[in-house]
Amino acid sequence: MKKGNLLFLSVMTFLLVITGCSSNDQSKQPVEKKQPVAEKQENVELTISAAASLQDALTEITANFNKEHGNVKINYNFGASGALQQQISQGAPVDLFFSAAEDKFDQLVKDGLIEEKNGIDLVGNELVLVVPKDATKGIKTFEDLTKTDKISIGTPESVPAGKYAKEVLGNLKIWSSIEGKIVYAKDVRQVLTYVETGNVDAGMVYKTDALTSTKVEIAATADEKTHTPIIYPVGIIKASSHPKQAMLFYDYLQSKESMEVFKKYGFKGL
Repeated sequence: MKKGNLLFLSVMTFLLVITGCSSNDQSKQPVEKKQPVAEKQENVELTISAAASLQDALTEITANFNKEHGNVKINYNFGASGALQQQISQGAPVDLFFSAAEDKFDQLVKDGLIEEKNGIDLVGNELVLVVPKDATKGIKTFEDLTKTDKISIGTPESVPAGKYAKEVLGNLKIWSSIEGKIVYAKDVRQVLTYVETGNVDAGMVYKTDALTSTKVEIAATADEKTHTPIIYPVGIIKASSHPKQAMLFYDYLQSKESMEVFKKYGFKGL
């Protein structure tokens, strides 16, 4: 073989060896993994119709919830449970209903607006008699209400606390003697305001409401045997526009963290 051909073959062999080594080295290099693209969270707004007595507790619970779920904005419609139930029945766009009375909630279940599996009795409450801090009429018991000029309770037909109050006064045999003195209110918060401002001598509200005020004092607590159990059910409206996020908040309301907040404001776990 001529020297020129031999040199050519040597060079080609060398290049093939180098190329093979290079390929092997590259094959040993770790393959860079593509990082998964984080799923963008959808910004949504939930509307929750809730009993007025839940306002303080739910405000704190929502702030805690939004620390982890900032993409879910929660708008509240606080009021009397009966009025809220009527609004939902008439087609108001609501995602969850948090009632202060089982009968208002059960009506929506019966009407097919809330599925029974998506509702739960969450917390309980107590009914108390409150008077202004500077009261001078010596009202210490429910029977002392005969000494008053004006007493405030929620409208029994639409305000659960008012219905419970009427039950208590009826069972204590004093309703007929004070009925003419009663000033009806649209919800328990209005009853509380009437007492705080001295527009009435006494009022009947939930214990949780009484604890929020520094201007009233609790004179007496109603015996549980004198009224229907005070239970707060909460559930997801079947026609919710955002069922996934509604379920997320519904579950959070049942969490240990949320239950601690409810207890902080005077509610009882069930």
